Amino acid sequence: MNRRDLLKSAVAALGMRVFARPLTDTVAVLDGGGANVVALSTDDGLVLVDSGAPKSFTAPSKVQAIFNTHYHLDQTGNNETYAGQGAKIIAHERTRQWMSTDYWVPAEDRYEKARPKAARPTEVFETTGSLKMGGEQIDYGYLLLAHTSGDIYIHFKNSNVLAVGDVASPERDPALDWFTGAWIGARVDAMDVLLKIANEQTKIVPAYGPVMTRAEFKAERDLMEEVRSRLFKQVREADSPKDMLQEGVLNGLPRTWKDPNKFLYDAAKGLWAHHDKLDPNVV
Repeated sequence: MNRRDLLKSAVAALGMRVFARPLTDTVAVLDGGGANVVALSTDDGLVLVDSGAPKSFTAPSKVQAIFNTHYHLDQTGNNETYAGQGAKIIAHERTRQWMSTDYWVPAEDRYEKARPKAARPTEVFETTGSLKMGGEQIDYGYLLLAHTSGDIYIHFKNSNVLAVGDVASPERDPALDWFTGAWIGARVDAMDVLLKIANEQTKIVPAYGPVMTRAEFKAERDLMEEVRSRLFKQVREADSPKDMLQEGVLNGLPRTWKDPNKFLYDAAKGLWAHHDKLDPNVV
């Protein structure tokens, strides 16, 4: 069976259990409990980007490798299942660290326990890497402090599919894990890195929501840059998130926020942590 037939049979095997959207002859987007799981089909099995929310996703054939775009449970929830079947798990070193220790979740006022050892990445890197599987060139790299402290992209170069995790948010509010170091300035910088990798034919896959074109991704990047610029001024003036919202810092933008208070709180916390990046006040 060739890779095209393998992908078709894999998608057919999913039936009504998960949504499957083929992007190329060998790459598809599967539903991992609401989150996107990207699957590359090779003669030796599947290469996944993220493993979906716990017990929400069952791969239709053997999994050879998993890339984790970051440490969140909805992206890594089925790691141990496939690691137990022999899959290697590739992620940034910071992702391994966050999965290997208990940590405080400020928004929920609780600790999150460390993940079981079987769920943790087995291969880590610091900057970039590449490998070939099933004839596909796979390039991957670090996106510094864009959504968490361990975000990565995965570029299926031959297929021209770029998985970007939660560094793109076409439908959900953009999220910033400020307590790991993520902040809005780094998110814009990371999006600029991704724009240099993509071309007009690239299919860009976020952690949630529809597959994006480069133009759609660029529009979100420009939106985030406009928000960053506005927030720099507000934070320099020592405005609280409530002040910012009342003063209309998110008004007149091409999208609305489901929870603007949370977004502004997280963005402000991240900006204060990176106060040395703010434009100076001139008195």
